[in-house]
Amino acid sequence: MSMLEVKGLNAYYGDSHILFDISLHVERNEVIALIGRNGAGKSTTLKSLMGVVRPRTGSVRFDGQEIAGKKSHTIAQTGMQLVHEDRRIFGSLNVEENLVLAAISAPNKWPIERIYDMFPRLKLRRGSRGTDLSGGEQQMLAIARALIRDPKIILLDEPFEGLAPVIVRDLMAACRKLVDAGQTMVLVEQNLAATLALAQRAYIINNGHIVHEAPIGELKANPQVLRRHLGV
Repeated sequence: MSMLEVKGLNAYYGDSHILFDISLHVERNEVIALIGRNGAGKSTTLKSLMGVVRPRTGSVRFDGQEIAGKKSHTIAQTGMQLVHEDRRIFGSLNVEENLVLAAISAPNKWPIERIYDMFPRLKLRRGSRGTDLSGGEQQMLAIARALIRDPKIILLDEPFEGLAPVIVRDLMAACRKLVDAGQTMVLVEQNLAATLALAQRAYIINNGHIVHEAPIGELKANPQVLRRHLGV
């Protein structure tokens, strides 16, 4: 049984039909990517899995448990974490307070020193408020807030967007450590090189439909598939 099995997922914003019969699966210790143009439905897919957007129809089974339609905090308790594109850290709290608050309701949690080992920059900035952090530091903190809850699966929505290349490099290194340690992950990211470097398999989404699924090696060997669907 797959860790995550999604079948026939349909999601709406008001009366607008955004996701059409989305079906996908994620195996334990696997990293998959959702690839597509802006507005294709990638972020909505992540939000629908996490309960931020409530699916109208379809099934989402996580670790054998049906979670479609449940509230986000209930889904979080099952071991799923979403790192939103807009980060959603607490700007008035310092780094360590953000981490401690995130861990309070976690059934299992990482020791805070494990977070600091992965993100040494956060240890240096542990007393700084969220609003005083750079964009890259805020992104590190957003990911760290998810990791401290020891998630079974982590959903990353555009983790490298708008960041300087040196910060992207550091975040890529942290993500690679997670992947090598067996962290299950679903990645949405416009940086195609980063996506192809981290993921093992990809789903291509276009206008709310999954139009192609393939191992990353196959996409690298057949770039015409990406050109056809993404125009790259």
